[in-house]
Amino acid sequence: MGKYVIKKSKDNQFYFNLKAANGEIILTSEMYTSKDGAENGIDSVKKNSPLDSRYERKESKSGQNYFILKAANGQIIGTSEMYTSKPGMENGIKSVKSNGPGSSVEDLT
Repeated sequence: MGKYVIKKSKDNQFYFNLKAANGEIILTSEMYTSKDGAENGIDSVKKNSPLDSRYERKESKSGQNYFILKAANGQIIGTSEMYTSKPGMENGIKSVKSNGPGSSVEDLT
């Protein structure tokens, strides 16, 4: 099973990464002004990650694929890494769907 890792940025904002069991980052959150905000973001990923309709599949200007996970209200919860192929991106979505709901939280703040 993967895990959520909460961190603090250089400008004292909070964010989290969802890591797969192999330690690879599969989703990075938006920045939050408080740790509570980041924890609420994790709860939102746990709730929304199983739902395929919450994923927006995108292509960067350089032709790489990535996805955005959104909450029911359309707010962005997190963004994936860049993938060189659409199948790679779909595997990333599959990984977030399986790791998102039940992963533990590690606080590095």
